[in-house]
Amino acid sequence: VQLQASGGGLVQAGGSLRLSCAASRVITSVFNPLTMAWYRQAPGKQRELVASITSGRSTDYADSVKGRFTISRDNAKKKVYLQMNSLELEDTAVYYCNKSPPGQWGQGTLVTVSS
Repeated sequence: VQLQASGGGLVQAGGSLRLSCAASRVITSVFNPLTMAWYRQAPGKQRELVASITSGRSTDYADSVKGRFTISRDNAKKKVYLQMNSLELEDTAVYYCNKSPPGQWGQGTLVTVSS
């Protein structure tokens, strides 16, 4: 599975962004059962799990983003999304999508939150 994250950018604190993740080199019948997730890595910190979504669309979130971020998926398009609202300075990081547990890492997308 090859995964490409997009949608990052520069946003002021309190603003919103929507990240997208497109899966390729995988057929729908293989993608659909996967638990997919968003991870992030802030400067000088370890990569961490932000949110995950199962094939049945059950979701789980890191405590730091609960109530602010929403993960969703479109199996027909083989895409995963992360809606990020009420962004905080601490959300600044490179965001990656991957399976859960993660496989090979693809290119992430940088989110920078400014004051």
